[in-house]
Amino acid sequence: MDLFARAKKFGIQTEFLDGQGHRRVTDAAALRIILDALPAGIPRRLLDQAVVIRSGHPARTELNQAATVPLRWKTVAGIKVIAEGETHDRVIVWPEDLPVGSYRLHLSDASGISEQVPLMVAPPKAFGGDFDRCWLVAVQLYGVRSARNWGIGDFTDLEGLIELAGGLGADGIGLNPLHALFDDRPGDCSPYSPNSRLFLNPLYIDVEKLPEFQPGAIAGNSEAIARLRAGDIVDYAGVAALKWRALRFAFEAFKADPKAERRQDFEQFRSQRAPLLSRFACFEALRHKIGKPWWEWPAEWRQPDEAGCASLRRGPDAAEIEFVEFVQWTADRQLQACKELAARLGMRVGLYLDVAVGVQSDGFDAWNEQSAISRHLAVGAPPDPLNTAGQNWGLAGFNAAGLEIASFEPYREMLRASMRHAGAIRLDHVLGLKRLYLVPHGFDAAQGVYVQMPFEALLAATAQESVKHRCVVIGEDLGTVPEGFREKMAEWGIWSYQVMMFERDDRGSFRGIDHYAANALVTFNTHDLSTYAGWRSFSDLKLKRSLGIDPGESDDARWHALTMLSDALRHHAIDSHDFYAVAGFLARTRSRLLAISLEDLLGVIDQPNIPGTVNEHPNWRRRLPVAIEAMTSAIDLAALKAATRERSRGTT
Repeated sequence: MDLFARAKKFGIQTEFLDGQGHRRVTDAAALRIILDALPAGIPRRLLDQAVVIRSGHPARTELNQAATVPLRWKTVAGIKVIAEGETHDRVIVWPEDLPVGSYRLHLSDASGISEQVPLMVAPPKAFGGDFDRCWLVAVQLYGVRSARNWGIGDFTDLEGLIELAGGLGADGIGLNPLHALFDDRPGDCSPYSPNSRLFLNPLYIDVEKLPEFQPGAIAGNSEAIARLRAGDIVDYAGVAALKWRALRFAFEAFKADPKAERRQDFEQFRSQRAPLLSRFACFEALRHKIGKPWWEWPAEWRQPDEAGCASLRRGPDAAEIEFVEFVQWTADRQLQACKELAARLGMRVGLYLDVAVGVQSDGFDAWNEQSAISRHLAVGAPPDPLNTAGQNWGLAGFNAAGLEIASFEPYREMLRASMRHAGAIRLDHVLGLKRLYLVPHGFDAAQGVYVQMPFEALLAATAQESVKHRCVVIGEDLGTVPEGFREKMAEWGIWSYQVMMFERDDRGSFRGIDHYAANALVTFNTHDLSTYAGWRSFSDLKLKRSLGIDPGESDDARWHALTMLSDALRHHAIDSHDFYAVAGFLARTRSRLLAISLEDLLGVIDQPNIPGTVNEHPNWRRRLPVAIEAMTSAIDLAALKAATRERSRGTT
């Protein structure tokens, strides 16, 4: 079969218009690598794809031309038959009372062909939230200072932030991804480049809060901790060395004298997260022991194997495996305590967590889901006005065929992990649910292709998990958005993400408050954009130019933007132009969630992250200038409460 014909069969768009309107044709060599990296999928004759049914909606599915009737079908959950029937024409009309869930659909036609496909019965929409209009404090947890942490924000600091935000009338805290990174690569600190999206980053644990904490674990390190605490940049290597040592001491104490209640809770956690937790712990033990990427491991370990993991747990690595589980249990329970505190304070959202668009190819998720995650391909974006060369994020993402083979369970597992303790999550680059821009290793970002994803099935899975966990889902829908995409998302109850910096018309005018959607999170900026103080002072433009990066905006254009902002504020009878004026403007929109950055409340000039840089800028390392204990004095509380009054909870 011709290369381009094969690509079409895989849903690969080999030609497209980029964000600048230029026609792009993928290089044949790049296309061949992309095709080789994708699983073949299951050849089918009766139905081409998964069946999606929305509960309460009439549903029918047309059979392929190759099918011969009559055709028998049955919907199965495990060994239980949920429903069955027969059709004598080329359409299956589904029963209206199928329970919400994920099933296997068994098909047998008159010619003897038998096939199976996933069948998903979804709620009509994702969970819509049980609140009207409220606001959140957004923060990069690693950058939080306090009088007691070890140089990186931790879950006890998060409790302090929850109490602070609750006192201000906010309904939650928005956080950077908390995904597990690589414990032996502390400098590899981007929360958006995880080892696994299924587990937590142990550096956020408050070790001193553990019942098993041993002060001797940090004996002689008080000066080092004080230095880490005082630094303006997170010293990940220094923090990691101390925390991992203290965690190992705590684990040894737990093993030596486990309190019955603690041991019972630990075993309950292991059971709840099985088999993924056990597999993750085995992967980490093997990764440390072998010291190479998993595709270079001995053959018996290159694929997850339950019998092999069980054997590993009985061998000399048993304690190391249990230690990984102990650390994840500790992190989970401390994050759970934050969720419970927010609930006690009456916060209607609680924790709003970010979910990265992909994972590192040598991490656990890529090893665990080798069919559903393509390690040879990187997720990115084609050239556009802000990134004229395109973007390669260096992350492995899901692929359509592998997800369908696994009945979309890897995607659901990812959602469940983030929804465990969240009232809302944000899916980074949600456009990837419909199509992913994939770049083969060794090629530049402009040589990628768009690959179609099973959009309807992924929306159905999202709705299932969202309703089950009562968790609002927000899609980060910035960038080159396909026609009809936002409408489809809204139809399924997935919220939009509207950033005021980008909400401008062709003349550069900021759009008015009526422009913003109700089911949306609205914010002035993001972690990848300038803070308000930096934007207003041109600091972001100066910094990028000093780094040799084209900021994509001239000083004249920025002066024009500032004028347009003043015009928009005045149009809504807001006379000042400080950040609280902007917050007040956004608070008046009908959008049900408003996120206000803690950096903006504190007047921080430097932005947390500058895309396109690695070591030129301290990405994911900057610490806030003010400790939690002093924040109420540093924030203009009266101005903030005035700005957010109409969407704040009652405060004393």
